[in-house]
Amino acid sequence: MVNNYSGKDINIMTDKKQNVWDMACDRLDSVMDTLNLTPGLKKYIKEPRKSVEVAVTVKKDSGDIDIYKGWRVQHNMNRGPAKGGIRYHPDANLDEIKALALLMTLKCAVVGIPFGGAKGGVQVDPKKLSERELENLTRRYIFEIINIIGPERDIPAPDVGTNAQVMAWIMDTYSIDKGYAVPGVVTGKPIALGGSLGREEATGRGVVYSILSALKVHGIDSTNLSVSVQGFGNVGSNAAKILYGLGFSIVSISDVEGAIHKPSGLDPYKVLDHVIKTGTVAGYREADNLSREEIFALPCDIFIPAAL
Repeated sequence: MVNNYSGKDINIMTDKKQNVWDMACDRLDSVMDTLNLTPGLKKYIKEPRKSVEVAVTVKKDSGDIDIYKGWRVQHNMNRGPAKGGIRYHPDANLDEIKALALLMTLKCAVVGIPFGGAKGGVQVDPKKLSERELENLTRRYIFEIINIIGPERDIPAPDVGTNAQVMAWIMDTYSIDKGYAVPGVVTGKPIALGGSLGREEATGRGVVYSILSALKVHGIDSTNLSVSVQGFGNVGSNAAKILYGLGFSIVSISDVEGAIHKPSGLDPYKVLDHVIKTGTVAGYREADNLSREEIFALPCDIFIPAAL
């Protein structure tokens, strides 16, 4: 539950970003200390089995050539092939990819599925690339890591900045190399290529299931509860739409450009139409427009952190 806060005593933005790899290791260390694991076993559990850095060369539409850093980290494959998304983001870095790969290992183990953990990424802003440039970047990145992925080794999936189309390019590039179609090399691909129904909204739906379970555990009636959504990408937008359909009131939404607030409730479908047209929630006329930081100080019953 989030109450009214002035926001003045909340340090929302910091000059120094915390190292996500160190944060992940610190949290894992605290758990392993509780389990009284030996120092050697602790080190084995934390360290990635393989970490690959590649230079992704792309010929731009202008004729210029740009080179982007890319990574694929395979943290652990003791339970089966590695599983983990590929993200395209200008702030992507090796420490972040390592941390996310470790978390994929833990998530697969916790839910009991026979996969290990991996993660990949390219340090690029996909919004600044044309479709042809994005395709070329994807194919070159996969060419560079093609020897360490595959249905029985490491299976990529969409993440921040990637989607079903990117997965289709990955599948095609891998299949060309093998000489036959290999749809199992990725998940999250288009339905027409063997993708799964419901995959696009799966993460947002998982957020909703978690919220409903928490409300049940704490004996809280879901009637008339208000929701703030930080981040309106794939996860945030789908969670907002599903909660809206269940009768929750979506009172505020933010993205990297700003925030919007309407105490009587927003229609996430209308907001999404605005985002498709303008690229941001900012400027939405049926709500108060605020800075993105102000969403943390707005009153709500449920706060969904769906942004990076």
